[in-house]
Amino acid sequence: MGSAEILGFDSERLLRITDWMQRYIDEKKFPGSSILINRHGEEAFYSNVGYRDIGENLLFERDTIVRIFSMSKLITSVAFMTLVEKGMLPLEAPISEFIPSFTNMKSLVPNAKSINEIENCETPTMHHLLTHTSGLSYSFNPGLVAKEMSNLGIFDRLDSQTLQDAVEALSSLPLCFQPGSGWEYSISIDLLGRIIEIVSGKSLDQFLKEEIFDPLDMQNTGFRIAPKSLNRFSSLYSPKEGNSLSLIDAPNTSPYQNPVLFSGGGGLIGTIDDYMKFGEMIRVGGFYKRNRIISKKTLEFMRLNHLRGDISSLGPESFAEQPMDGMGFGIGGAVVMNPGLTRIPGSVGDFGWGGMASTFFWTDPIHNMSVVFFTQLSPSNSYSNRAELKSLVHGAIID
Repeated sequence: MGSAEILGFDSERLLRITDWMQRYIDEKKFPGSSILINRHGEEAFYSNVGYRDIGENLLFERDTIVRIFSMSKLITSVAFMTLVEKGMLPLEAPISEFIPSFTNMKSLVPNAKSINEIENCETPTMHHLLTHTSGLSYSFNPGLVAKEMSNLGIFDRLDSQTLQDAVEALSSLPLCFQPGSGWEYSISIDLLGRIIEIVSGKSLDQFLKEEIFDPLDMQNTGFRIAPKSLNRFSSLYSPKEGNSLSLIDAPNTSPYQNPVLFSGGGGLIGTIDDYMKFGEMIRVGGFYKRNRIISKKTLEFMRLNHLRGDISSLGPESFAEQPMDGMGFGIGGAVVMNPGLTRIPGSVGDFGWGGMASTFFWTDPIHNMSVVFFTQLSPSNSYSNRAELKSLVHGAIID
């Protein structure tokens, strides 16, 4: 019996995943991809196909470094919760306690037709930020606030704007809704990154390195691509009309070589093994080898649904990395409440998130499993690869 069978998988069915990945390459939907599945703390399956750079014929390999985009959010959220554990701030603390420019907040009135149609509102709390119920938005979302963010270039990581500058600019805009009254995928975790800096007295990159990356031995994860690692950094692609791919960020000209704004919500890069170390830390309850990152009880709290119902019950209209029906949201990631309502095979309590480049992570408490999928195709809603992947993984479980 092979190692996959010992860990409760049908090895032949696992090979369907590689066939599926290859089909995406053959159909020119993805440039390349890799997947890593751990179960009961051991590697059950790994596969890689395709290219990290199509033009240069460079293979997508196990040590390929990718943009994890919004999979950064879960890392930053764990980092933030280490400060909460130390009693340095409560989750109900308003943003204005640390960033005074968020005092005297305004939000759009319901059904506003103009950015100027506003009313007084409460200042969002840390908990609102962590759960995307703050009323903040993203520039790529629909709506008046998102459009204004785009017009002003707020959190445009391609320019010289620092995290502090971006946060101050953000505070000048109204919220989409009264905090706590809705759910909108947003820049809120980036704002939390700035609060981490203020509370800890360290830059976000330094704090993450000391509190998360070094203890987890995540040597290839950070905001900046090192010159010595540039040859392992994947290019980023987008779908192009005519069944082809368009290069939108090449390693040699990438802003990741010298980032100015440390985006806790979407700015990290890393390898698949690095992210699995982080994911396994979550699965086992907060530690790696002998290094305790966060307590088991705090992680259990993070993996609860923190909304009044599922995401769809709060009426979001914005882009999200997961289904909204049957899906709740915890601290930094989505949690499956009812797999039937999500219409995707899964387990109650599945916890994770994805990224704009079609990457995906979840950890399954029922099957004692963690899964990391990497590719570099933006935007992530181009195809239904995440739903298909969960079906393939569950279709291979035999015990």
